[in-house]
Order: sequence, then structure tokens, then C-alpha cells
Amino acid sequence: MGLIEAVAAYLDAEGRLESRVLPREAGFLYATESMRLTTRLMQLASWLLLQRAVNEGEISRDNARSEKEKVKFSATPSQRGGPGYDELPLTLRTFIDKGDRLFERVMQLDALERGNLPDVTPGVANGVADQLSRLKAAFARAE
Repeated sequence: MGLIEAVAAYLDAEGRLESRVLPREAGFLYATESMRLTTRLMQLASWLLLQRAVNEGEISRDNARSEKEKVKFSATPSQRGGPGYDELPLTLRTFIDKGDRLFERVMQLDALERGNLPDVTPGVANGVADQLSRLKAAFARAE
């Protein structure tokens, strides 16, 4: 939520001023990327709020999964770049990078929540994957 607030404050003040002095192509890209960023952050916030509701016992996991299916992530990091991207203000590009990292982390959490554990190569020690497998097994027995 802090990232959302920081992005909103930037776009409403400093970002607005910075966008006015950009060349035409970069100005168009600024508008596009700022819209993508705010959309993606709101989608991530929706996902995270659903997860918090489950953790606090407000809704069931099944209900949350059903609601999460309605959150379609658009403007993914793979759509980044293009002509004029390097001319965007550094602050906006930094917020975009933070949003991309948050997106990747939420996608990893979503995969884990759905039971999609990362593949572990036999013979390679991976303490985190081992612990996740044990947690999954323990929770599967508890349900």
C-alpha cells in the first residue's frame, strides 16, 4: 500500500511536472506506463487484500481462490520498453521496477498458494524448496 501511495503522490505532483517537458514520444509513453503501473498496482493490492482476508479468517480459501480468478493481471513486465522508454523520468522508471518486482513476488506467492512448488533437481540441496514441500505436506494433512 505504501508503494501505491508513493506512486500516486509522485504522479500527482512531481511526475506531472516532469511529464510536461518530455518529447512527444516519451510523453505518450509516460502516459501509457503510468497507467499500466497504477493498474498493475491496484490489481496486486486486490490480490494481497484477498490473501489478508483469508489469513485473518474473514473468507475461506476457496472463496478467495474464486475471487482471485477475477483479478486478471494486465500490463505485465514483459510489455515494458520501446521507443522513448529511456527518456522517461528516473523516478517513474524506478517505480515501474519496484512494481515489476512486486508483481514477480506476488506471482510466486500465487503459484505456491495454488500448490505449484518449484521443481527440485534430485541431488541438489535446496533448503527452501525442501521446507516448502514439508509445509505443503503438513497443510494437506490438516485439511
